[in-house]
Amino acid sequence: MSSAAEAVQPAMTMAGHNRISTQALTTLAQAAAAEALGVPAHDVRAEWSDDGGLLALSIAAPIRVPSLMEVRRDPLRIAAFGGTVWDRAIVAKTVILERVTQLSGSTLSRVDIRISGAYISEGVRVQ
Repeated sequence: MSSAAEAVQPAMTMAGHNRISTQALTTLAQAAAAEALGVPAHDVRAEWSDDGGLLALSIAAPIRVPSLMEVRRDPLRIAAFGGTVWDRAIVAKTVILERVTQLSGSTLSRVDIRISGAYISEGVRVQ
């Protein structure tokens, strides 16, 4: 019986080139950011720029947060959501950079995040 690693064949080298369009990279970045911030992808704006020959990604998006009433009743709700908005944005940078790099094969120099709003979440935690 063969393992999954044996089933993956190395890529054949062929003449030519491959390109990933800016739109495809943007959609991928929006999906990665949406997942990291717990919001719908259509609410995430992603822009690319050149950073010394590497790609720099700028994200503007809301972030999912617990309602203030929930936090007032139980201050531990903040920790259940992954920490403060600041802490979660810092973690999201790394998650987005790693995910976009993993899926696209592109090398990113950095990810900048601007939190543009809040999605109030009642009840269960959203990852």
